[in-house]
Amino acid sequence: MSLIMNAEQQYIDLFSQCEAMICRHSAEALNAPRATAFADFERQGFPTRKQEKYKYTDVSKFFEPDYGLNLNRLPIPVNPYEVFKCDVPNMSTSLFFVVNDAFYNQVLPKSGLPEGVIFGSLRNMAEQHPELVKKYYGKLADTSKDAVTAFNTAFAQDGVLMYVPKNVIVDRPIQLVNILRADVNFMVNRRVLIILEEGAQARLLICDHAMDNVNFLATQVIEVFAEENSVFDLYELEETHTSTVRFSNLYVKQGANSNVLLNGMTLHNGTTRNTTEVTLAGEGAEINLCGMAIADKNQHVDNNTSIDHAVPNCTSNELFKYVLDDQSVGAFAGLVLVRPDAQHTSSQQTNRNLCATRDARMYTQPQLEIYADDVKCSHGATVGQLDENALFYMRARGIAEKEARLLLMFAFVNEVIDTIRLEALKDRLHLLVEKRFRGELNKCQGCSICK
Repeated sequence: MSLIMNAEQQYIDLFSQCEAMICRHSAEALNAPRATAFADFERQGFPTRKQEKYKYTDVSKFFEPDYGLNLNRLPIPVNPYEVFKCDVPNMSTSLFFVVNDAFYNQVLPKSGLPEGVIFGSLRNMAEQHPELVKKYYGKLADTSKDAVTAFNTAFAQDGVLMYVPKNVIVDRPIQLVNILRADVNFMVNRRVLIILEEGAQARLLICDHAMDNVNFLATQVIEVFAEENSVFDLYELEETHTSTVRFSNLYVKQGANSNVLLNGMTLHNGTTRNTTEVTLAGEGAEINLCGMAIADKNQHVDNNTSIDHAVPNCTSNELFKYVLDDQSVGAFAGLVLVRPDAQHTSSQQTNRNLCATRDARMYTQPQLEIYADDVKCSHGATVGQLDENALFYMRARGIAEKEARLLLMFAFVNEVIDTIRLEALKDRLHLLVEKRFRGELNKCQGCSICK
């Protein structure tokens, strides 16, 4: 039997032996699609590079090692509110934590959210609001089409529910910190379900951190429902370490005249594969999909995106930038699909990449599929090195070469940071990115996790 089959087999055996335990420590709404998801996973197996969608990241090999899983939901002895003091200055967020893949309930932020807004454990909320969770959970994340989503749906027991009722505006940004904590090589399977009803507005910042120097593997599935006239910002910031593997699948469905901004920033990681699938399902919907990756050593960052213009008069703007140093590898594949009825579509896709060394590798694959005739669509991708003329110009004015290189790289990624619609977070990221380029620990100040 091949190694790859062994990777599947150990989880097939694990699920068969532990299905009752997995279900017992979860909720009915999460358990309902579990058996179907497991059958879908068994049928598909882990993705390999032979599949077009995964040709830059061999998912299956990362599941071969033996990882611990906390299926029995034993409590993890850590109070994140004590060890994690890194509120973004001047941002004053409502701060919540997920430790591994369990929502941290013991202490909660003192500042309340507006009436009717729910932000809490997906497992607990599925018991308190079963009809709400049942209506949305798993409805965008199709387990028959993606094996990572199927695997996550089979094993996930908890996560986060964010629900904003009709016309409610959440002024204060919400910050969710995912903390990886273990003494042995460890796997977590997280779920996030986000529902914004008609006219609702909210902003969510998700940060990934790792406390321990063991090998972590995290799978994550996020489903976002942005109903008519809603406005939603989702910022994801990955700052883990080189022994962390992250597979994150994000599914978004937008109603008429909704406005969504997605910005995923990889500042420090091991291997990252992010899949983002957006469906513009109502006229007048607008998506701004942005991403940035800074990688060195042997780090690997792969973003695979698709934007489905399913109806007329929608707008999509996509911007991804990578800076790759040492032997790092970057990949970007972006599909924009304009369906036959989607007239008056406006779509722009840009991918710009800097390779700071000859050993760094970037793979880029922009794709446009247009089946309507009255549209404005463009896409462009470039892979290059730092502008030698600009370097020469700066050095002629007395700027040291190293500093000149830093300034040029910083200016290059600035465009992605500038899409952020939160001034305090924008300022914070300018600082973090500068520290990252200077080779300092790209960690938050005042956070004892990252010291």
